[in-house]
Amino acid sequence: MKKTALYEKHVQAGAKIVEFAGYFMPIQFRGIIDEHKRVRSTVGIFDVSHMGEFFVSGKGARDFVQKMTLNDVNKLFPGRAQYSGMCYEHGGMIDDLIVYQRENDYMLIVNAANRIKDWDWLHSHKTPDVELRDRSDELTLVAVQGPDAESTLQSLTSTDLSQIKFYHFTEDKLAGIPMIISRTGYTGEPGFELCFDTESSDIVYDAIIKAGDPFQIEPIGLGARDTLRLEMKYCLYGNDLDEKTNPLEAGLGWITKLDKGDFIGRDALLKVKTEGIRRKLIGFTMLERAFPRHGYVLAQNGHAIGVVTSGTVSPMLDRGIGMGYVPKELSSVGTELDVQVRNRTFRAQIVETPFYKK
Repeated sequence: MKKTALYEKHVQAGAKIVEFAGYFMPIQFRGIIDEHKRVRSTVGIFDVSHMGEFFVSGKGARDFVQKMTLNDVNKLFPGRAQYSGMCYEHGGMIDDLIVYQRENDYMLIVNAANRIKDWDWLHSHKTPDVELRDRSDELTLVAVQGPDAESTLQSLTSTDLSQIKFYHFTEDKLAGIPMIISRTGYTGEPGFELCFDTESSDIVYDAIIKAGDPFQIEPIGLGARDTLRLEMKYCLYGNDLDEKTNPLEAGLGWITKLDKGDFIGRDALLKVKTEGIRRKLIGFTMLERAFPRHGYVLAQNGHAIGVVTSGTVSPMLDRGIGMGYVPKELSSVGTELDVQVRNRTFRAQIVETPFYKK
């Protein structure tokens, strides 16, 4: 088990520590519901240093990233990022990720649990004109999220943060430390993700906590990170996405650029598009008081039609919400279904997402 550079900060703050993706990580501090509402109302700071950071450089870097990922890398330029994914030849997803184009290379931020798998996959397709570097253990990644995230960070940098558009980034100093400052996040709130060398972790973290004090900033654990992303119907690899899931049925057709030219998985995905998807990832809310969890059966008229891939009780809506795959013909908004919770059945309804809207 590994520890991030901010592990001692979490312990000092009274975090409940759990094992996650090979790391000791904070699952919660003050409590998941309170932390969730802090991010929705003012600002919170997350340690997400368990994520993987790969750097791709060399003459063939652009063509390589274009071949390996779903989205169109030709739409990128230095300072631009894009949400993307990687697929196997059969169209199943290896991972979802973010691609950043810098001046002389690309940075790929991948899911912590998939770091080794992703690295091996990329390395197995590397050409001689491409250089790959895994800097995951050298970098700290923190997310500052919430309506007051910009106000918290602005006093720490000369960069005008209001000029950084969504899924754009700059490289500048913040709290006196060089870093990548990107307007990205996994919460549905305005915010930034900061990537910098691990030796500066305490300096940056302490500076952000101090700057955020007027906004009641709090450290936020992985528990609230999960409920925040679920309220937005953001997918989690291992739950809502896996090697048996293709991006079209997962609602990720918008990042799957079938017309960009060849990439791994394209032929299989073209076939899926031509024949039509057979199932679809839907969002549902509970019509009765119940807590839907990953793995619970989704049913209709007593017959199983799918399983819950992600579920929780929404802190903002105060009702159960979830995601799951159902046959396409049963995926329309308004369709009622049942969630089997242990030995009982509770009614639910397919709804438009995101679940939470400002």
